Amino acid sequence: MLKTLLLTLVIVAISMAFFAVKILIKRNGRFPNLHIGGSAAMRKRGITCVQSMDYAMRQENPHKIAERRNKADDKKANTTENE
Repeated sequence: MLKTLLLTLVIVAISMAFFAVKILIKRNGRFPNLHIGGSAAMRKRGITCVQSMDYAMRQENPHKIAERRNKADDKKANTTENE
């Protein structure tokens, strides 16, 4: 069992080393940006990341118009709540 565990650890260590070679050797080595928003072709087509879209939709709109509430609507809401 110890042999199997050591062999597994060696294989994992070698795999991690191979993954890190590009980052360690290259001067400004970074992991590639695989998100949708990081792709120039996707941005050109207008396709964005859903997380970015969700963040943008949740931001407060400084140009929004305050809605007026009608007194009749308030009375209807109060009567349905009381029932």
